[in-house]
Formats: sequence, C-alpha cells, structure tokens
Amino acid sequence: MSNDLKPQTPVQAAQTRAFVKSLEQESQTYWDMVEIGDELSRDLHITPELVILYLDPVEDYNPWYEGWRMNSWHIDGESPFGGAIVPPLLVSHFVLSVQFDHTKPFAIGSIHTFHDSEILEPIPIGATVRITTRAIDKYEKRGRRYVRHEVHVTDVANDTLYFREVRDILSL
Repeated sequence: MSNDLKPQTPVQAAQTRAFVKSLEQESQTYWDMVEIGDELSRDLHITPELVILYLDPVEDYNPWYEGWRMNSWHIDGESPFGGAIVPPLLVSHFVLSVQFDHTKPFAIGSIHTFHDSEILEPIPIGATVRITTRAIDKYEKRGRRYVRHEVHVTDVANDTLYFREVRDILSL
C-alpha cells in the first residue's frame, strides 16, 4: 500500500480529528440529551450542484432534476411541475444533520430505526427550505429506548409545506 494515497482533503482531515477529539468529552445517550418538545431547525439552499452531488452516486439521471447544463450551468429545467425539481427524498437525507444538536457533545449509541415520509409538493431547484425537527415522544419497546421526531420542510420564502416525516432514533 502506498503512503502517497491521501483520501481526505485538509478540511476533511481537520473535521475528522475534531470529531475524534470530541469523543473524549463526557458523552450522553441520545435519550438523555433530548426532551420532548425540543426543536431544532436549519435552512438549506438546494442548488443544482447539491442535487448533482446527491444523485450521481446512485446514478439517478432523471431529466426532471436537471437544473444545470454543461457550459450554460443554471437552467430552469423541465418537469411535469414546471421547472426542474428536487429528488423527492433529498431533504430526508439532511434531516439527521438538523436532528442532532451540533453544539452538544456527540450522542453515543444512536441508530435511525424508522421513518415515514410524506411528500406534499415538489420542491423547485433553487429553493431555500427550512428543515425543522421536533421531539414528540420518548418510549420504550422490548427494553429499548426510542425518541420520535416530527419533521417539517417548508419554503423559507413562502412557507409552502413540501415534506413531512416522522422518524425514530433508537438510543442505547
């Protein structure tokens, strides 16, 4: 194996070192960190480039999602809903980045065990959405502890509700 292989950028390496160092802090379980009613939200601007980064690994090349073209970059695109739209589950992919409070030490022993997604409206490429998660329940089942969250994805500019989801996190 070659020592010349560097799979991470300097930024990625620094982030990895910071994450590993954060594990040295006193950690809690997700169950202990979250209270019913806790709410977190973040805004996400959905650019054509973000859509490409999401779609390329799974090779989902549907023309409905094309809000770009080589050498002309941003275009309106076409879909049955007008312009190019965001792949339906792209926003679900970003929920975990909102659900975990990055200002607290990393929660140990968390597993995403369930989600039920409801797509209400197509999201146009170029929209800025607010992803909001709220802890709505904590329950035990077969000796295991779960935290249930409700998720809403709305348009920052006009409050259109695009997507909602319920998801559970198993906490050790």
